Amino acid sequence: MITGTELLEALPVAVYTTDAEGRITFYNRAAAELWGHHPELGSSQWCGSWRLYWPDGRPLPHDECPMAITLKEGREVRGVEAIAERPDGTRVRFMPYPTPLRDRSGGLVGAINLLMDMTERHDADLESARLAAIVVSSDDAIISKSLEGRITSWNAGATRIFGYEASEMIGEPILRLIPPELHHEEQEILARLQRGERIEHYETVRVAKDGRRVDVSLTVSPLRDRSGKVVGASKVGRDITERKRTEKLQRVLTDELAHRVKNTLATVQAIANQSLVRAKSPPDFVSSFTGRIQALAKAHTLLTKSKMQGADVMELVSEQVLIGAPNDNRISCSGPLLVLDAQAGVHLALVLHELATNARKYGALSVPYGRLSVTWQVRTNGGCSLLLSWKESNGPKVSAPSAHGFGRTLIEQTMRAHGGEASIEYRTDGLTCEIKLPLPEAGRSAAGDAAALKTSGAPSLLAAPSDHHTLHGKRILLIEDEPLVAMDVESTLTAAGCKVVGQAATLERAKQLIEEADCDAALVDVNLAGQPVDELATLLTRKNRPFAFMTGYGREALPAGFRGAVVLSKPFGADQLLATVEVLLYQPASVIQFRQKKV
Repeated sequence: MITGTELLEALPVAVYTTDAEGRITFYNRAAAELWGHHPELGSSQWCGSWRLYWPDGRPLPHDECPMAITLKEGREVRGVEAIAERPDGTRVRFMPYPTPLRDRSGGLVGAINLLMDMTERHDADLESARLAAIVVSSDDAIISKSLEGRITSWNAGATRIFGYEASEMIGEPILRLIPPELHHEEQEILARLQRGERIEHYETVRVAKDGRRVDVSLTVSPLRDRSGKVVGASKVGRDITERKRTEKLQRVLTDELAHRVKNTLATVQAIANQSLVRAKSPPDFVSSFTGRIQALAKAHTLLTKSKMQGADVMELVSEQVLIGAPNDNRISCSGPLLVLDAQAGVHLALVLHELATNARKYGALSVPYGRLSVTWQVRTNGGCSLLLSWKESNGPKVSAPSAHGFGRTLIEQTMRAHGGEASIEYRTDGLTCEIKLPLPEAGRSAAGDAAALKTSGAPSLLAAPSDHHTLHGKRILLIEDEPLVAMDVESTLTAAGCKVVGQAATLERAKQLIEEADCDAALVDVNLAGQPVDELATLLTRKNRPFAFMTGYGREALPAGFRGAVVLSKPFGADQLLATVEVLLYQPASVIQFRQKKV
């Protein structure tokens, strides 16, 4: 028969006994392992621990330990924890269960103590508390759910991101947060979780309480029970809306930069072509082309200083007319502070350069006693406009040329592109030029910067112009707000035998021409002074007029429903331009049709 001592020795938990004076009379192997040594029976008192401490770290004298209290007061002690330090310095957190032992007459004869090792449980509690604190304080949404997709926990981060309180969401289906078109994602996630897979950094969209779409990055982990069976899932969702907004802005800025660079290159190309066509000799071409490029560069320098926000008229006059000689007493200039938007600033700079170049070569500034007055004012009645007056006097006698030169054509077309006008008179005492330039409404000049456009890697549909198709007599409608580009396109088309039946640089003028002009095809700039051309594309489609877009952007910049249209990417050459017109007039079956279906 097994004795009591043998039974206690076989127990896997620490047990020891003492006599009534607290001297240890027995301890099992588990107790020796917990203490880290073998105390001497009959002499070690109260407890076999090397040293004792309260849970807060204060020393606990042996004669005040729970076993000593039981023997001194004759009662059980429960619910008290302590820490035992072994001789090697390691510590064990334990919970004692001291119980008094009495004889038949009720007299105290000793006590028995069971010591439960609480170290792992305590560490687990600490870890659980730490994780709970992380969950509570996290800015991320931390949500758990069952395998049926029902929410079982919801933290403050989830409330901050989605707007729902925990009381509103616990027990609800997780699909409540998922847009209808993405419900299939949840089924795929649940299937992967049931296979024990973890899903990391999955970017998707969820719906907040107020209906907002929230960009989130999800990490989904399976939750398992003690047997390892998957019983649910934990989702950590990070709000990446701001990051997505920043990425989008970066794409906008990059695409806008590409657009502006391509437009500038197209302008330079047009300047080169027109300067060459009208040059009297190679040296004349070099001189005129260089001057115009320098004028363009100076304008861009001014715009760069203002972070492309605009250019002051006085600074434009100083750069293009005074040309580094502010003390030239032959020139007077005056007018109010007025900042033009980027496009108008560049165009006015080129106009002033042409006028100043002419004045220095042939006009008032070509002689010492000549005079030039440049004044400007803002007129607000009948719409806000810049009125600039250029008056030369005391110069050589001038007379009207027999044909319009590049400079006059540029000036007039530039003003028309902005919905304005320019009148030039060749008076006996000098040339005068009156310019009227409508000023955009507040904020309108920035509208073109808001489009989030991306370039397309789609292959070109264009090849070299064919010898088998004639363009002679074909009527082309030209819609372009860059005057130099428009001049160059018109020159190329005219040389190929086409007739430009109308030219527009504003949305209203373009709509009028589409309604009135009889054309075989149209070339349309994607962006007219910051305004999209969706309405123009629709009008041309209704009239069954084939058209191509001219743009420095890619296909995603095209109006929705017209992204399969023919695109002529800026800058382009004469061959590409004529090939585009051939595609419009003689479309092969392989060309994507872009006309919209009637609704």
